[in-house]
Amino acid sequence: MADMTPSEVTRLQTTLQRLLGSPKLTVNKPSRKGMSVELAVAGEVIGTVHRDEDEGEVSYAIHITVLEEDLPPA
Repeated sequence: MADMTPSEVTRLQTTLQRLLGSPKLTVNKPSRKGMSVELAVAGEVIGTVHRDEDEGEVSYAIHITVLEEDLPPA
């Protein structure tokens, strides 16, 4: 997994805000090297973003975690 540059983080955040319709969405670079880039909404971390480079093509995968305790009652 390759590290993301600050420019990539900004460009990815802008694209995700537009695609998902949420200006409250942020992509946060980790404070320490080797940690995952985090995806947050209104400051609450909802998942991680992973960068992949294969044969010169770059892609980003998002893993979103929803805890059962955060779901509304059945």
